[in-house]
Amino acid sequence: MKTSKAIILAVLAIFCMAMLTGVAMAEEKVSIKGKVKSINADAKTAVVATEDGKNVIIVVEDEETLNKLKNGRISIDDDVKVKYVVKDGKNVATYFKKAAGC
Repeated sequence: MKTSKAIILAVLAIFCMAMLTGVAMAEEKVSIKGKVKSINADAKTAVVATEDGKNVIIVVEDEETLNKLKNGRISIDDDVKVKYVVKDGKNVATYFKKAAGC
């Protein structure tokens, strides 16, 4: 009987640790609006100046958005809406569109 209780407690402990680790590793999701201040297509980044005056460096990984930055469909001084997650200390875009639509 003691062995069964010990196994149940061990399983519960492992489950709790796994849940806490998942919470700690959750990515921070952020939405911003602002103007594109610079684009570096080679580095796959854009700097967006937010409405409250902060400059945020955004890493762009998806090909569609990269093509928009490269061919000028999204360019410097465009108003944009951006959603990103913080991964390994970098702001990685999950959504990057002109504020009026693109």
